Amino acid sequence: MRARDLMSSPVITVTPETTAKHAAELLVEKGFTALPVIDDDERLVGIVTEADLIRDRFPRDIRSGPDPEEHPRPGTLVAQVMTSPATGMSAGSDLAEVGRALLDGRIRAMPVVDGSKVVGILTRGDFVRAFARSDVAIEADVRHHLEIYGGPGRWTVEVDDGAVRIGDRYDSDTDRHVAKLLAEAVPGVVEAKVIYQEDER
Repeated sequence: MRARDLMSSPVITVTPETTAKHAAELLVEKGFTALPVIDDDERLVGIVTEADLIRDRFPRDIRSGPDPEEHPRPGTLVAQVMTSPATGMSAGSDLAEVGRALLDGRIRAMPVVDGSKVVGILTRGDFVRAFARSDVAIEADVRHHLEIYGGPGRWTVEVDDGAVRIGDRYDSDTDRHVAKLLAEAVPGVVEAKVIYQEDER
């Protein structure tokens, strides 16, 4: 699968001149964890996350005693709190590479770019939602892709906990290979096996 297969698009963005307060409101309203920051030419210049927005935002409670450290005044604009530069990956990036980047970089959202223009966003939540898809939804998608490729009535499809088992009425190694690739490109599929149905007789 590629980033384009799972990314959210169009993506809600902010500019460096957006207030930090408004960025926080957008995160809460949309249920996001981060927003790409773009310039006037829609190029990615940064990312603002929940962590960026709450850092130094809440003063120490005076009942806890004096604060031994001096904290900077929190920024009022996205430009003052965002992480910049921001990493972006192309829509054609392998989904496995995007997932590794999210985990290795300990980040929760990855902007998807075409050149430097933001075209989507991928989050850890997108990966979890894909993994959690129901077997019924997965089966319907796999069946749809196979019918486009090989016609209706040719394939049998069974899904158990994300594992797909496909039966093919015709004995074609090439078609079975294509069917496996098509199934593995469906969100939520953990593995796919394709057999010639003659094998079961």
